[in-house]
Amino acid sequence: MEWLGQHFFTDLPESGHLLLNCSHNPFLVLLAYLVACAAGFGTLDMAERVGHVEDPTARRHWRWLGAGCLAGGIWSTHFISMLAFQAPIAIHYELIMTFASLGIALIASLFAMQTLSHAHLRFHQYLLASVWMGLGIALMHYVGMAAMRSQAQVYFDTRLFMASVAIAIGASLAALLLSSYLRNGAGVFHQLLKYAASLVLGAGILSMHFTGMAAMQMLVPSGADLSLPADNNPIQLGLSVAVITLLVIGSSVSAALADKKLQHKERDLRRVNALLSELDQARASLQQVAHFDALTNLLNRRGFNQIFAEKIAEKTRSQGMMALIFLDIDHFKRINDSLGHDAGDQLLAVLAANIKGSIRSHEDVVARFGGDEFCILINIHHRDEARHLAQRIMQQMKDPIELAGRRMVMTTSIGISLFPDDGQTCEELLKTADLALYQSKDAGRNSLNFFSSNLKTRAFLELQLEEELRAALRARSELVLFYQPIFDMKLGKVTRLEALVRWQHPQHGLLAPDRFIGIAENNGLIAELDHWVLRQACHDLSLLSDRGYNELTMAVNCSALNLARDELADEIEAALRFAGVAADRLELEVTENALMGNISSTLALLRQIRALGVSLAIDDFGTGYSSLAYLKRLPLNTLKIDRSFIQDIPKSTTDSEIVQAIIGMAHTLHLQVVTEGVETQAQFELLLKHECDFIQGYLLSPAVPFNDIIGVIQGLAMRNPLYPFSVEGNKDTPPSKDPAPARISPPSIVRPIR
Repeated sequence: MEWLGQHFFTDLPESGHLLLNCSHNPFLVLLAYLVACAAGFGTLDMAERVGHVEDPTARRHWRWLGAGCLAGGIWSTHFISMLAFQAPIAIHYELIMTFASLGIALIASLFAMQTLSHAHLRFHQYLLASVWMGLGIALMHYVGMAAMRSQAQVYFDTRLFMASVAIAIGASLAALLLSSYLRNGAGVFHQLLKYAASLVLGAGILSMHFTGMAAMQMLVPSGADLSLPADNNPIQLGLSVAVITLLVIGSSVSAALADKKLQHKERDLRRVNALLSELDQARASLQQVAHFDALTNLLNRRGFNQIFAEKIAEKTRSQGMMALIFLDIDHFKRINDSLGHDAGDQLLAVLAANIKGSIRSHEDVVARFGGDEFCILINIHHRDEARHLAQRIMQQMKDPIELAGRRMVMTTSIGISLFPDDGQTCEELLKTADLALYQSKDAGRNSLNFFSSNLKTRAFLELQLEEELRAALRARSELVLFYQPIFDMKLGKVTRLEALVRWQHPQHGLLAPDRFIGIAENNGLIAELDHWVLRQACHDLSLLSDRGYNELTMAVNCSALNLARDELADEIEAALRFAGVAADRLELEVTENALMGNISSTLALLRQIRALGVSLAIDDFGTGYSSLAYLKRLPLNTLKIDRSFIQDIPKSTTDSEIVQAIIGMAHTLHLQVVTEGVETQAQFELLLKHECDFIQGYLLSPAVPFNDIIGVIQGLAMRNPLYPFSVEGNKDTPPSKDPAPARISPPSIVRPIR
């Protein structure tokens, strides 16, 4: 069969002479191999870009560029190898056929790049594509050989001809599989693998060409001139073609590398923008939580105080009047104790809606101060307007409320103070309204009272309490510390304790901190009180170490006023040295507002405390006004989430998302997270899911005296929250190393004073 002047599947004629002394220039052969390897590397790189680029137009451009690199490399390898061929007859090449072979190479390369554009193909699809691609390359090769013009007639050995086609198909299959495999990956090993694959592909391309050349048999007629042809300098032409091809391939690879880096930067920028967007959403959520109560959607204390201050400034300029109405739901604690906190929350939501529905206009402000306390701020012209509104609220309370299958009627105690008669500032008006509220409670509840001068008697009682507190600090016999365990979610055991001060008053009984901490802060006693708590907590921690609990960490609260004292660091160091306790076993808890009060001096003191080895925690996170910009600068170890964020989870999706955002933000800042107020197994499981580090709350235990804390720790070792409802004999509960009683009672459901 004759095709383009070449004979296939035809025996050699008997006449003529077969050229046997043909050879190849080794330099040009090596140069052709270099070009083939460069073409293989460029193809792998372009295939990787096609697979990673997301824009369809850019993908099409990279596909064409990759096809150009592959076609140019294969054709240049073929052409340089043809120039390397040396025979004892004159040979020249027809230009049209030569460029026709280039067009065939381009078509085959486009087909290959189109195949590599598909991310997932099966093996038989790659095999079919390699057959068509290999036939295209073989066609390019034999069309290129048909461009040779000489005295000789060209015959091809059938076996070697078929072998060259098979090699072309095999090299195509290897190229497709390698490109698909190497399109994903990064790093030094990936790059070395790509280099090795390029050498293999280059060898395959060159093997196909020289197998085809080996199949070629040149027959010259008898009497032909077999003198060597004049030197037409094929090395110079081969070098020119190689340099041009390598420049094109190198430029394409450089462009691909630049585009890859640019795409990585764009991807990183999108990731950063997404993170910033999430942080903005978290900040917005935190700001919303900072100003509004999650349960009732009313203003909280902070949001109310901000508006209160603005209203006072406005009324001061206009010489107007305002009334501050302080409400407290009577006997609300009985609802929580009898029906549970969920029912109590439902009742608060209904009462909040009733109160909001009782106000006169949008200018009136309603807020929930916490628990069952509400505040209303209204504009008035005379005091009877405040009385009428308070009476309307009290009347609204008498409407029966359906709750937990029961009809109940709630009452409220109300205290009212007037601006400017009863105070000129937010603090004064809140204090006088609170005094009026206590008068209503003392009068039997379900009543309202305006502030009057006779309420100063109550202030006298507060003064008496102050004197008694001074005496208690001197005697140090009435103040006691209670300890609440903090559970490590990863280790599955109690690893921390929080020290909470109580006052065992001889007349008033056990007083919670909120009954006397304010007195201590207002009268310069807080530094002495905090110092006593610190020394006593370190001393008790030393006693626990003597009993084998030498890995417990003690958390001690620090007042905002005490945090402003420069000598605090020295007192902490002295307390640790006195008790013989390592500094890393003490953690100081400070509130957000305390941290943000004077950030420059606070930051210096915190760094001084951290230099001792003492850990620092931000307490009641989310209830203050800390800035994330400052938060990342502070040398903190722990972030404590306030119980207000988790009391409605998992029912409240919003609260769950906020808690998840806070935990994620804290872990991003390399802070450990402690969640307070955990009361239910559902809350525990949600926090475990969100990878909270520590929890504390009534699910574990209320705060207990020092003599009871070891029993609580041992009980929790048996009744591990990670294995709910486990008591003695539960095989799923890990054994405790500490001796424990035979059976541990569940923690009391009575809410302790904190």
